[in-house]
Amino acid sequence: MTRVSLFNSPLLLGFDHFERVLDRISKTSAEGYPPYNIEQLDDNGLRITLAVAGFSMDDLQVSIEDNQLIVRGQQSEDDPNRIFLHRGIAARQFQRAFVLAEGIEVRNAVLDNGLLHIDLERPLPESRARTIPIEKAAPSQPTATTIDVGSSR
Repeated sequence: MTRVSLFNSPLLLGFDHFERVLDRISKTSAEGYPPYNIEQLDDNGLRITLAVAGFSMDDLQVSIEDNQLIVRGQQSEDDPNRIFLHRGIAARQFQRAFVLAEGIEVRNAVLDNGLLHIDLERPLPESRARTIPIEKAAPSQPTATTIDVGSSR
């Protein structure tokens, strides 16, 4: 089955990168753990908050890979001397990815009471208008052609 592209219009040139980003988003959107919030702090500031109760700072890793903010969590092995009569708190690993727009910078990451706060800064967009000069084309040279008139008798 052929996949229909959202950006297949001849008027949308150079948007193949966005199509790859949308593919990555659709693959990661099915993840449900850990839950998270995204909030706008001010005109240029964003904060992602992940609920990571039970994870210590050593169990978490925040990195940027190919314009993606990747948060990984893996709890260390249990103490073999502990005996659980009931185990309702899962010790599972996770990976959560957020696709970042070009130019977004990660300011910091803070773990506070089981919540991991990651602050992002979105730079102000620059005005990118410019005029393209129009040049006059060089006059075309007439090409020499041979005309066959036919032979006389």
